[in-house]
Amino acid sequence: MQDLIRRTLDVLRAKQVLRRLGVVVSLTVIAIACYILFHLLRTIDVDKVIDAMGRGDLRSIGLAALFVAASYFTLTFYDLFALRTIGHPEVPYRISALAAFTSYSVGHNVGASAFTGGAVRYRIYSGQGISAVDVTKICFVAGLTFWLGNAAVLGMGVAYHPEAASAVDQLPPWLNRIVAFAILLGLAGYVVWVSLAPRAIGRGPWAVVLPGGGLTLLQIAIGIVDLGFCALAMYMLVPDEPNLGFVVVAVIFVSATLLGFASHSPGGLGVFDAAMLVGLWQMDKEELLAGMLLFRLLYYIIPFVISVILLTLREVMLGSRFKRANQGPGAGDAASSAASSLGMPPSGKYGDTGA
Repeated sequence: MQDLIRRTLDVLRAKQVLRRLGVVVSLTVIAIACYILFHLLRTIDVDKVIDAMGRGDLRSIGLAALFVAASYFTLTFYDLFALRTIGHPEVPYRISALAAFTSYSVGHNVGASAFTGGAVRYRIYSGQGISAVDVTKICFVAGLTFWLGNAAVLGMGVAYHPEAASAVDQLPPWLNRIVAFAILLGLAGYVVWVSLAPRAIGRGPWAVVLPGGGLTLLQIAIGIVDLGFCALAMYMLVPDEPNLGFVVVAVIFVSATLLGFASHSPGGLGVFDAAMLVGLWQMDKEELLAGMLLFRLLYYIIPFVISVILLTLREVMLGSRFKRANQGPGAGDAASSAASSLGMPPSGKYGDTGA
């Protein structure tokens, strides 16, 4: 069965069917979102939106910022877990944290996160002697952690409150509940599958040995915590009335996030917003839009600015370090010490890694 699936995927890749299908799906999702946004926002009073942002509860905004920070802290464990999985436990946490934070914040904002985030990761990890192939594996394992967490949160949330998903996908609640249980069963089946024997994906140097059952449960837990903090941040910023409850907002938020990823637009721009406006139709549109704009500021813009500063500082210190190193023995020791905290390679490795 596995050979049949592998041969089928090889044929589809050879004919570029998967890539073309992905483009069609992305364009379709974006087109539908633009149509919905046009009809939802044409009656929006911009002044009311600005006023709602100005009247935002500082305590709620502060808690939302705290939850966003906790989410990004959890994201650092995506890379730490991935490094251990592919056999690079020697990479210190501070390096994986820097790579995870900057790659995700850049990928979230620029779009095509598999490429943009991967490029940032390679720039940092190459200084640790990690090859491009291993960086690709890190991206794969980190992505797997994200999707397993999404499946768990969405499955449990929709199974508990299928009406929340119905507000987004317009399917009857009973059908959404069946889909939710199917997702959870598939997730349980995957855990059992990787528990029975060592499993690998890919061939040759690209092969990745999947985490076993216990580690897969840890993967799922990391993804759940990350998404839980994100949903809590969004929950703190949506209008208080009507109070739909955290589970409803979380299900709609995760559904909107997944649609945003499917579109491949930067930060799910347009698609995420349309799904949130449709799913939370009971709320005042101006106040909801104000909350969503604040969420984008906290979750996308501010981390992106911090990442650009960190990456720029790293490049400046990298150049300064080797300039001093070339001036004489011991001249670059102070710069080397500071540079190491930003994931820079030892001076002897500079020419080897392409950094």
